Amino acid sequence: MRIRTGGPDSAPDLLRLIDGAVAWLAAQGRTGQWGSVPWSQRPESVARAEQACREQLVRVAERAAGGGDALGVCVLAEDAPSYAPPVPERELYVRWLVTDRVHSGSGIGAALVADALRVARGRGIGLLRVDCYAGGDGRLVEQYERLGFTRTATFTVDRPTGPWPGQVLEQRVGADSD
Repeated sequence: MRIRTGGPDSAPDLLRLIDGAVAWLAAQGRTGQWGSVPWSQRPESVARAEQACREQLVRVAERAAGGGDALGVCVLAEDAPSYAPPVPERELYVRWLVTDRVHSGSGIGAALVADALRVARGRGIGLLRVDCYAGGDGRLVEQYERLGFTRTATFTVDRPTGPWPGQVLEQRVGADSD
């Protein structure tokens, strides 16, 4: 696997991966995180993905030979979303991290997190943060903890479908944190 920088043309890959995650979650009756409608069929979600891929740093995991479908996408920014509590230092924030469900458990997410740590280190940033859905069984929060993150603040986003519980997690960027 290799990780490369993407851009505006990465939005279809991001949406395809999110659609796969939505279908997988919905098949388990877990629709609280991203709903049950594919994001590629929701104009506001398509617009969000396209804007993120235009304005933020997109890192794409793909087979080492290159080409083909993305195995995972990580979208990074130096600013946190408005619902995340501010921190008194520069940070790199994982805005989206999604991997292909077909390759679940193969280390794609871990590789993208390690890459984000390298990017932060290269920019002289000492803090990597991420947020995720904290509802349901809490497995997503636990997955980020397995990737080296520590829980910090909780938050709730009011959505038309009801409150969306979230968890902010952080990881210090050290000289050998990956």
